Parts: sequence; structure tokens; C-alpha cells
Amino acid sequence: MARFATAVPMRWADQDSYRHLNHARAVTLLEEARIALVFDAAAVEGVPGFAAGLLVTGLGVRYRRQISYRSDPLHVAMWIDQVRAASFRISYEMHDGPAASDPVAISAHTDMATFDLAAQRPRRLLTEERAFLERWSG
Repeated sequence: MARFATAVPMRWADQDSYRHLNHARAVTLLEEARIALVFDAAAVEGVPGFAAGLLVTGLGVRYRRQISYRSDPLHVAMWIDQVRAASFRISYEMHDGPAASDPVAISAHTDMATFDLAAQRPRRLLTEERAFLERWSG
């Protein structure tokens, strides 16, 4: 299975009063990882359509271990599943450290829908978007 990997830095404000990664901040770090895939990497590969309209329609997060504050970034691996006509799911593994070999601390998924902002309705995936997603499919 092809996985897209990126590093997301923790900020001092990302920790809770117990000096662990706060739940809301964990979701924000997953969002930052998702942006690296569907906006940055897609644009580099000539697939700019996601930036024009992409909505989160669902979210699931499972915490496997606490992540303490650290100065080095966290490793996030992502893959795509459940590609449909106008939607897809991104699955994540956030590692407790900067490498894929570090333990998985959070597993999550976001359900995404391509969206026409001007018409205010979902739109079908374009051929190049589908090809980009399939490259990272599990």
C-alpha cells in the first residue's frame, strides 16, 4: 500500500495541562498533514482542484497512546480508501516521534467530499483527482 508521509511540528500550545497533546490540537495536526497531501502534493502534481472545494464530512479518531510535548515533529502516514463518485476517505497513523518506526499513537480517518463552492453542492471527482487519489490508495 502506498502511503503519503509528512512531518507535522508540535507547538508549545498543542499540549494540555498534563503536558500531552490536546485532543483538539491532535485533530488540527491531522488537518495540517491532510493539507500537505490534498493541497500541496496534489498541486505539485498538477491537480489543483481540491483547493477549489473540499469539505470534511466525517471524522474518526482513536487514541492509542499519549503524545508528550517534543521539539521534533511527529510523523504522519496517510492513505486513501473508499473512493466514490464525489467523496473519499483519508486514513492516518500519527506516530509518537519523527519516524515511521516509532509507535502509532493516533489512528484516524476523515471522510471528504469534493464540493462546488459557487453552486453550493457536491461535485464529481475529476479524472486527474481520481488518479492522484488512487496513487495513495490502500
